Amino acid sequence: MKDQASSLRKMVKKELNLKGGSKVTRKKPLRVVAVSSGKGGVGKTNVVVGLALSFARTGKKVLIIDADLGLANIDILFNVRPEFNISDVINGEVSIKDILVSLHENVFLIPAGSGISDLTRLSDAQKLSLLNEFDSIDGDFDYVLVDTGAGISDNVLYFNLGADDCIIVTTTEPTAITDAYALMKVMSLEHGYRYFKLVVNMVKSEKDAKRVYFSLSQAASKFLGSAVIEYLGYLPHDSKISESVIKRVPYISSNPDSEFTKSMTKITGVLSRSVPKNTDSGNLKLFMSRVAVKNKNNI
Repeated sequence: MKDQASSLRKMVKKELNLKGGSKVTRKKPLRVVAVSSGKGGVGKTNVVVGLALSFARTGKKVLIIDADLGLANIDILFNVRPEFNISDVINGEVSIKDILVSLHENVFLIPAGSGISDLTRLSDAQKLSLLNEFDSIDGDFDYVLVDTGAGISDNVLYFNLGADDCIIVTTTEPTAITDAYALMKVMSLEHGYRYFKLVVNMVKSEKDAKRVYFSLSQAASKFLGSAVIEYLGYLPHDSKISESVIKRVPYISSNPDSEFTKSMTKITGVLSRSVPKNTDSGNLKLFMSRVAVKNKNNI
């Protein structure tokens, strides 16, 4: 797999350079962050939305890719109804820019829908066309946040393994912790992924969050070889979050002074100051190429 990934990076970088000399120049550096969880119901999508709005407040431009098959709900949280999704781009009906949805100032969405499951079944011509579509918006964003599904399905692994950073969201519930560890175990032992970032959601205090972090960190150190878990922070339980979901208004937009929002701001700061260690991509096209070329036989 490592040889395939290396060859793929060289192939796409060469293709990117065909018309531009020896260097690929970007308008701004790009960072792709996948946000995952071992199980559903831990608030993963709320974390994605919170990160996006927090980055936007600092003037960063953010693209969200909703890759949670069957449970895609970024649009619901922002009360929008996308007309197109990535399937329409794959079919050649519209361009990638046509499906971009403006969610908030500096925050945009690519509705992936069921089209995400088609990425590994594309012809070479379709792959190249799709990659060039993503290349057309590559310099427009500072961060790409990928809201993956929960668990260890192929699609979840595709996006996590291709991203610069992988954030695992869990709670203090034993099942959530166990499933978070299972996801990291598969990525680490089967695919050589080493660096994870952890957010503990819905906690009563940071003490409880740190307890979860130390438990997972010790297990990783003992059983996952060189895997490293970085503690990004915690998010306190807040009953008003469910009310915001019902109202379809992002929580931190309507509660800028809440403890949850303050904690999210801290997490965003820690993430922005950290150095991505999992890839050397630096562009959206190469990230998507990693996703598009994988299949069940070579992941």
